[in-house]
Amino acid sequence: MTKKRLLTKSKYLTGLQCSKYLWVKLNEPDRISKPDATTQHRFDQGHLIGELAKKLFPNGIDISADDFKGNISQTEELLKKRKPLFEAGFMVDNIFCRVDVLKPANNDEWDIIEVKSSTDVDPINIHDVSFQMHCCNKRGLKIRDCHLMHINNEYIREREIDPASLLTMTEITTEVDGIINGIQQRIDTMTGTISSKLCPSVTIGKQCNDPYECSLKDECWNFLPENNVFEMYRGKKKAFELIEKGIYTFMDIPDDLMLSEKQGIQKACEISGKPHIEKEAIKLFLKTLEYPLYYMDFETYSDVIPPFEGTKSYQQIPFQFSLHVVDNDNATARHYSFLADGTGDPRSEFIASLKDKLGNNGSIVVYNQGFEKDILRKLANFFPEYGEWVEGLNDRIIDLLAPFRSFHYYHPKQKGSASIKKVLPALTGTNYDHLDISDGMSASLTFVDILSNKFTEEEIIKIRQNLEKYCALDTEGMIWIVNKLIELVR
Repeated sequence: MTKKRLLTKSKYLTGLQCSKYLWVKLNEPDRISKPDATTQHRFDQGHLIGELAKKLFPNGIDISADDFKGNISQTEELLKKRKPLFEAGFMVDNIFCRVDVLKPANNDEWDIIEVKSSTDVDPINIHDVSFQMHCCNKRGLKIRDCHLMHINNEYIREREIDPASLLTMTEITTEVDGIINGIQQRIDTMTGTISSKLCPSVTIGKQCNDPYECSLKDECWNFLPENNVFEMYRGKKKAFELIEKGIYTFMDIPDDLMLSEKQGIQKACEISGKPHIEKEAIKLFLKTLEYPLYYMDFETYSDVIPPFEGTKSYQQIPFQFSLHVVDNDNATARHYSFLADGTGDPRSEFIASLKDKLGNNGSIVVYNQGFEKDILRKLANFFPEYGEWVEGLNDRIIDLLAPFRSFHYYHPKQKGSASIKKVLPALTGTNYDHLDISDGMSASLTFVDILSNKFTEEEIIKIRQNLEKYCALDTEGMIWIVNKLIELVR
């Protein structure tokens, strides 16, 4: 008789997303790539919140999760003390879970409190707690209520972090009761899956990205050809429908299939291999640019725990800007930059340095203006002495994204995207591949690493140089884009 495999809470959640992913995770784990820096950062943020949550239960008992069997046996002993337990572990009938906080209620009941670093309740959280409740019920515990403890996105740090204000509780008992129906059947199905010698065959679908991007996505999607329909502008749902019909490329899309105007442009460009150019619309855009031109880009980082006075969880903290200034048609660009040094609040120095470099007239060219405008607005709210100045900048800011988002220019190399990372190489032939830091998330996480004292002085100097090069390319690249647009409409 085949021995049943242990199904943990994390594996159960994996199984809800994809049976193939679940099987591979247990049977051929080497096929699964290690978490990238972004995913690892998310895990680390969750751990920080988990530790902070424990402070709200001063008489709680922390049970080590390092020793699997020890965790289970300690839990059994500590249940008798009727105190809040952190990481209480239960294994019953080949299912296992740990509870972030198991809190005593009334005489013989318990509350389950799941701690998350999110700002609201996601459907996956309900499934998470339902598995814990099922496991506890099997153990014979009486569960009264279920709660999700998560970030209060209205909390603004004043001095020291107040865990009771940063974290808030949402009762999810009703939702858990509703979704727990059928859980044993799902568990039995998953147990059968992981015990099978054959890996399930699963068609690609929404589950590849929901609730998280699957680590097997590259493997499962590698049958798709170059220029496939998943590169369609805002067409993911339509792409899945096309794949089901055996339509993989733009070339194969029937002429009678209804596409949006932008999707139609994209299809025509894919077939012709040539860019789409609306010269008059581009000319109108270029006329909005007034010299001197200030090409501006910000880099920011965020933290689940508000790092400074006046900040919220996940608020973007500006730590770097690049500014290329072009005085007239024939002028050589002047470059200015700011990169925060030290672990203190960089915002005051950031905005003061920016004000010093931005003149009183001329267009400020950015790529995706909503980002820079939001940063400036929040800076002005915290430093009201800059309020009038920031308000005056709004009329000067020009969004270079506009002609590309409107498809007034579109090149098939953009693959349905109007981001600068796609537009710059498509239009100018220059990309970010030669840089050690080549995207905003990497820049953000690298700066956070500097703050955590992970590097030597020599390494920090090198990293700061890489940050400067990356941010400078964003603004210099905008100059090249504008110059190319000028050439196209002459």
